Amino acid sequence: MRTRTYAAALAALALALAGCGQASTAGPTPSPSAAASTSASAEPSASDVPSSSPVAPKPGSVPPPWLGTRVLKKDAEGFGIAAPTPPELRHRAWTLPDVVPMLPGDGFAAEVEVAPDDVIARSTWAPGCPVSRQELDWVRMTFWGFDGARHTGEMLINARVAQDVVGVFRRLYEARFPIEQMEITTVAERDAPPTGDGNGTGAFVCRLARGQTSYSQHAYGLAIDINPFQNPYVKGDRVIPELAGWYLNRDRETPGMIHDGDVVTKAFADIGWGWGGDWNSLKDYQHFSENGT
Repeated sequence: MRTRTYAAALAALALALAGCGQASTAGPTPSPSAAASTSASAEPSASDVPSSSPVAPKPGSVPPPWLGTRVLKKDAEGFGIAAPTPPELRHRAWTLPDVVPMLPGDGFAAEVEVAPDDVIARSTWAPGCPVSRQELDWVRMTFWGFDGARHTGEMLINARVAQDVVGVFRRLYEARFPIEQMEITTVAERDAPPTGDGNGTGAFVCRLARGQTSYSQHAYGLAIDINPFQNPYVKGDRVIPELAGWYLNRDRETPGMIHDGDVVTKAFADIGWGWGGDWNSLKDYQHFSENGT
């Protein structure tokens, strides 16, 4: 999981959500003769009165304008300090604009190829990472958003497991499991100061495991995080994303959450991957990996 800056995505989403402007409900002043012809006792029905009040969006369906901009204080180890989940981030159920063009068709679709130069250039891969760039596949595939619409995302994944991963996401698509955004982590996003509200689903990130000196399975392209905000990492007082504490109550059944025995855990189990929600010393509800770590 990583923090990302949402300013451009939020701007695009705001344009998509914006209306065309409301027409004035005030009509022309009636002439005296017209007024005289109207019965003084006539009362307009509710259906006759045009509404000037905009329809309020469903709670959690629109991201707050400050998303990704409020930097948190860090603890002695450099992690963001956990804070209560803001009301705007509870029942989180929006989908940010796609970062790649829509794949053709009207059902599940996926395209897999060796990662091109331009894709590698905007990722976190660099010489010295524990996997060669030739071992990484660029996967584009469709998913269901929280808006109930078909979307397309991308990820870098170890070529050895790419087809298995596509099979997993096909099952999630068929089950209409919602995802906020699927993207490739950039260096800027990986190294950005924590805002505690990131929620990108993705795979390859060249980084160390949290609090460790060895590489994460993400650095091999052999791990995937899904909806990190709805499925946070927790170890003692540390929560990542730091504002996602509301979702630590795993009895909740809000969309995008992962639960033991659901379609997400079953799909990954069927390809032999382990789930961080099964760990004992900590819980990483977003995390799936080939070797279970």
